[in-house]
Amino acid sequence: MVTHIAAIALGLVLDRLIGDPPEWPHPVRWLGTLISTLTKKLNKSPKAFRNGFFLTMIVAGLAFLAAYWIVSFGYSVHWLVGMLVEALLIASGLAQKSLRLAAEDVYRPLVEKDMVQARQKLSWIVGRDTEQLNESEITRGVVETVSENTSDGVTAPLFWAFLLGAPGLWLYKAVNTCDSMVGYKNAEFERFGYASAKIDDVLNLIPSRITGLLILIMTKNERSLPIEKRISEWRRDAKKHPSPNSGWLEAATAIQLGVELGGINTYKGIRSNRAKMGTKVVELEADHIREAVRHMHIATGWFFIIFAVGGLLLELT
Repeated sequence: MVTHIAAIALGLVLDRLIGDPPEWPHPVRWLGTLISTLTKKLNKSPKAFRNGFFLTMIVAGLAFLAAYWIVSFGYSVHWLVGMLVEALLIASGLAQKSLRLAAEDVYRPLVEKDMVQARQKLSWIVGRDTEQLNESEITRGVVETVSENTSDGVTAPLFWAFLLGAPGLWLYKAVNTCDSMVGYKNAEFERFGYASAKIDDVLNLIPSRITGLLILIMTKNERSLPIEKRISEWRRDAKKHPSPNSGWLEAATAIQLGVELGGINTYKGIRSNRAKMGTKVVELEADHIREAVRHMHIATGWFFIIFAVGGLLLELT
């Protein structure tokens, strides 16, 4: 257990400092290629629903087995080799630095009032139309993305790493990648992507709520609300989100920052009205992007501490 926790700690540090250099090979790209290949063969009526389940099971199973074999081989050589190999696999499945850099890519032109550049950089990380957005709406797009992906990209992979090691993390990443590629409610993927979307929701159910609670408790509340009031508002607003998990992150972020998230988004010219979360004390502005990133780092740190201490206590009993 101590070696396992050390591997997770090292993986977190490597991800925070190095991230995912674009020139390095990355397992998610390999998963994406596999998913694309299988989708072309399997996404066919009338068996699209069943085949979508098979897709998720095949990709998740292969990812788990590949990571298990690599880690087992490393530990068979030497415990230190195994720990380093596991740490590298864990680091490559986390997204702290990539999320921070994506947020800063929008933040920099936004504070320089280069709205064209800010809108373009935002379009790289969100699905909504960005061409007409003002500073507040650009900021909202980044804050919502960082908040939601704090669980999707950081603490949920960590959760499964604590439970099942690097193989567990890559099982989660495989399902999450399937969901991001085929889990759409449209004519092409509504039936085929159903399984990956629902399984991803289940795998993220616990991490999203723990992470939202950590944001709510461990970060600064701009309205100086007592914790009972924060939790009451959090539980109320989180359920408004169409995702069963994302609302727990976005509601916590909105409450702590004293801003309002949600509202009108436009996707390929079609307006979508998302329920609003939080109470607007201040207007969203560029500095809230850095606060959202700070929330991510604080929640991630406490998430690791809680599970690491819990693991060590289990080891001692």
